[in-house]
Amino acid sequence: MTIEMGESSGKIGNRRMRSMATIVLVHGIGQEQEAADTLEAEWVPALAGGVRTAGYIAIADRIQHDRTSKDKIDARMAFYGALYLEAGQQGSDPGEFGAQEGVMAEELAVQWLERAAAQASRPNEQAAAVRELAYVRQEVGAEEAGLGALKRSAIKGVARLRWFAPYGMGFAERFVNKALAQVTRYFTDERIREAAQRSVLNLIDPETRIVIGHSLGSVIAYEAVMRLDQPLPLLITLGSPLGLDTLIYPKLRPQPPFFPPNVKRWVNVADRDDFIAAEPDLTSMFSTGIPSGAVFEGDRTVDCGAEPHRARFYLTKALVGGPVGETLGKSLKSSDAQPAR
Repeated sequence: MTIEMGESSGKIGNRRMRSMATIVLVHGIGQEQEAADTLEAEWVPALAGGVRTAGYIAIADRIQHDRTSKDKIDARMAFYGALYLEAGQQGSDPGEFGAQEGVMAEELAVQWLERAAAQASRPNEQAAAVRELAYVRQEVGAEEAGLGALKRSAIKGVARLRWFAPYGMGFAERFVNKALAQVTRYFTDERIREAAQRSVLNLIDPETRIVIGHSLGSVIAYEAVMRLDQPLPLLITLGSPLGLDTLIYPKLRPQPPFFPPNVKRWVNVADRDDFIAAEPDLTSMFSTGIPSGAVFEGDRTVDCGAEPHRARFYLTKALVGGPVGETLGKSLKSSDAQPAR
């Protein structure tokens, strides 16, 4: 997908190329080789499945229907992945770091390790994270770990965790580098930050009911929604790093962060073993300024199995589908609005 910049507005051309949406989806890291359409093909059926699991059968059918159907509930992907492949960006690869990015990436990797060491539900995963932190902090003696281990970076330590083991260390390190580079570049490159948010805002109109963001996409969704001048019935954040209190939380805009003033309901969902989500309970960090009548469910947890950060596994859960069905049901006839019993 080519990202077009408006001639005078500085807005990307998403509004011209894609229609508005009832549900706006915002993808996470590592999607630069995808497109809005390919990601929609994965996300939309998964979301419909979660809505169906929650009992909203008629609404799930309308989410899955062909887009030309008059009864279709349209869900669109806000795609920003191509920004990381544009010519002229610093570095020739989306996994390369500039000097400022490298420092932030190493600090972010340390926080991911600390999260896994403190809260991983599987003892072997927790033990691996504790061991890698000891190497990073040089708490392991040379006679135990070898000189190479003493110099191990947090980024390499994250790549050694069970998440990436099936892919081999070479692939794992490249994936981790890419993930960290994309997170840090969002905060250090104003052009990427603005264009990513604009990809969300350009899909929103008065008929939009829901915004769902995963991983880095939850950060982009949050900052974009903070700029809305219209009500948004539901914001859902999945596997979100918004709670990284030393690296991401202090860089959010505006500061200090608070509850989005035009959002009526915010549901945050995290897997306990999703260390990218760092802090699964956002309640204490974003409860300031909750409008009268608004609802904040900032501490919902699910089990996504062996791939705790996969977007599709989050979307299929009733804990996600339920709020979607409830929100959409309020604008539908009563026969569609009630979950099946």
